[in-house]
Amino acid sequence: MSLLRPDLAIIADNVARGARVLDIGCGGGELMAVLRDRQGADARGIEIDGANVSAAVARGLSVVQGDADTDLSAYPDASFDHAILSQTLQTARRPDRVLDELLRIGRTAFVSFPNFAYWRVRWSLMWGGRMPVTAALPVSWYETQDIHHLTIDDFRAFVAARGIVVEEAWFLAGSRRCSAVQANLLAEHAVFLLRR
Repeated sequence: MSLLRPDLAIIADNVARGARVLDIGCGGGELMAVLRDRQGADARGIEIDGANVSAAVARGLSVVQGDADTDLSAYPDASFDHAILSQTLQTARRPDRVLDELLRIGRTAFVSFPNFAYWRVRWSLMWGGRMPVTAALPVSWYETQDIHHLTIDDFRAFVAARGIVVEEAWFLAGSRRCSAVQANLLAEHAVFLLRR
């Protein structure tokens, strides 16, 4: 089994055996393959990039080409145990609508994203005066697909204002877990498990 990105490994460890899963923005299907092979999950995917769709289908995965901003409305209510949006929320044109769709489609939703309040990002802005390039934000500002830079505290306020329940949250600096208390400063990435 290939090594998964740390946020994907957390998601994989928290999906029950045999679960029905929709991975939105699934890339080449790395997480889906692990969920299928290790958890016996019924894993489906939607991906905007045609080359990634081809790579996932070549792995024997059920993936369609689509856009999270426009194509999730085609899925019936509560058709999956989990809807997964990993490292994709910040690329959505309307993340609020995408999150609503996730929680309509899935009983629960896993959402992971890079934390723009991570101390190295703050340091880069404060002392260098330039948009940062870090492991979590690996390309220059003009190359990134990220259009909404958010922080852990932004996301916590966002879900609280919408009455969304946070069942669990994990905060990562590289592959190490961070305390929730100082996560907004010390975590590069966050993973939230949500429900209505």
